[in-house]
Amino acid sequence: MSATIERPASSARSARAVRAVPHEVTGATTTASLAVRGTLPTQIVLGIFRIVMGFYFVWAFLDKTFGLGFSTPSERAWINGGSPTAGFLGGVQGPFASFFNGMAGAAWADWLFMAGLLGIGLALMLGIGMRIAATAGTVLLGFMYLASLPLTTNPIIDSHVVEALAIISLAMIGAGDTLGLGRQWKSLPLVRKNSWLV
Repeated sequence: MSATIERPASSARSARAVRAVPHEVTGATTTASLAVRGTLPTQIVLGIFRIVMGFYFVWAFLDKTFGLGFSTPSERAWINGGSPTAGFLGGVQGPFASFFNGMAGAAWADWLFMAGLLGIGLALMLGIGMRIAATAGTVLLGFMYLASLPLTTNPIIDSHVVEALAIISLAMIGAGDTLGLGRQWKSLPLVRKNSWLV
């Protein structure tokens, strides 16, 4: 005699929903992001986390632009002729020193870096363009990680790796839908036709 355990229909549907990972936009959100985000309190916490991560980038932009006196004194502000990349990239001493030292203070590097900080930060805070923000953020943080080598407190991981994984995760679960404009953004015809804009 053999015993067969049958899963109730609702559980089977839930299990399929968790396993289903569509890569296209289906209305307001994807099946996978609904399954991962869970309850409303979880969604709210993830929304707050997304906003905080976005503000982290926007704050760096504001401080470097206006020299608010936190990590950038006013005399080194971008609007006062300072270079946002000169200090960090000029001080690189690791295996990629010649690469990063060569671009330190270059106008194109300053503009690209600052546009990245502002664009990534605003996208995260608003919950729109999360895939682009995650990609651009990972590239930016990846370069900053390479510039930080060799690491001093951990041989492999530093804050840049953690931050990159955080923004990738936020984009993957559709965290822009809660406390953000993600749903409205995804409903735009242009975004519906080009899922990479999600």
